[in-house]
Amino acid sequence: MIKIAMLGRSEGNGHPYSWSAIFNGYDEKLMAQCSFPVIPEYLGKQDKKTLQIEGARVTHIWAEDKEEARRIATASLIENVADRMTDVIGKVDAAIIGIDVGEKHLEIAKPFLKEGIPLFIDKPLTDNPEHLKEFVKYYQQGKPFISCSSMRYSKKLNEVKKKIAEFGEIPLVIAYTPKSWATYGIHALEAAAVITGRGISSVQNIGVPGKETVILKYPDDRKVILNAYYYAKIPIQVTIVGTRKTATVASEDAFYSFKTTLLRFVELIKTGKSPIPHQETIEFSKVIIAGAISLREGSREVLLEEI
Repeated sequence: MIKIAMLGRSEGNGHPYSWSAIFNGYDEKLMAQCSFPVIPEYLGKQDKKTLQIEGARVTHIWAEDKEEARRIATASLIENVADRMTDVIGKVDAAIIGIDVGEKHLEIAKPFLKEGIPLFIDKPLTDNPEHLKEFVKYYQQGKPFISCSSMRYSKKLNEVKKKIAEFGEIPLVIAYTPKSWATYGIHALEAAAVITGRGISSVQNIGVPGKETVILKYPDDRKVILNAYYYAKIPIQVTIVGTRKTATVASEDAFYSFKTTLLRFVELIKTGKSPIPHQETIEFSKVIIAGAISLREGSREVLLEEI
């Protein structure tokens, strides 16, 4: 049995509850009391026989708010609540950083990366250029960690990708997400990148805080327009504009995407090999950083090579 630690929880992010439940199962009554009603809703739709990932379990949890850690532990059947995050080192085989604040990731990750403990780091990897340089060094050292948006595993988007030839040339992709560019922009980016792939050359943020529209350019003149509108009541969705066909795909199965993401992490734990190219994670982190720089500098077009 692979033993996993869940580390941290940030405001507005219920992943420690739901991701732990995908490994452990959960207490229905206690999960219904968590502050994220969508979690018991989508967990409740799953067949209990296939809900959990076999061969792995979240056995330890740490959060800055210990009472919150206890609530997560009782709802998601986690046996041990740690006083300090480093207390779990030597007791687990891997860890998940469940905080979606990129600025905090490096500080939490360092003790585990130094020990070579496999890590899944909630998106985005970082929104700090100096921290990104350190993460790149850890990649170069062969440390086992991944970070991504679950949107890369959207069932509907990947079904569309299989039929992408039907669209003809695709000069434009538009993606939308609620919440902030710093935390949710990566969802829109990775959703669009299912179709457009890597190779972004520049980033320009023409929005304002809370209402950000970010234009990505590729060397071949393709464009991606990402929209992060904080209070928008919309699902994460992608519009693919082709010369022969146009379609809009909305995220609809969070459980499938989350479980697939966590299965990829288990793959990393077992093999030591990342299922996600490091260069891709680095490029997408640079896009998030460049979007913030562009906004601060009056919508300047920022070349990715500057980061």
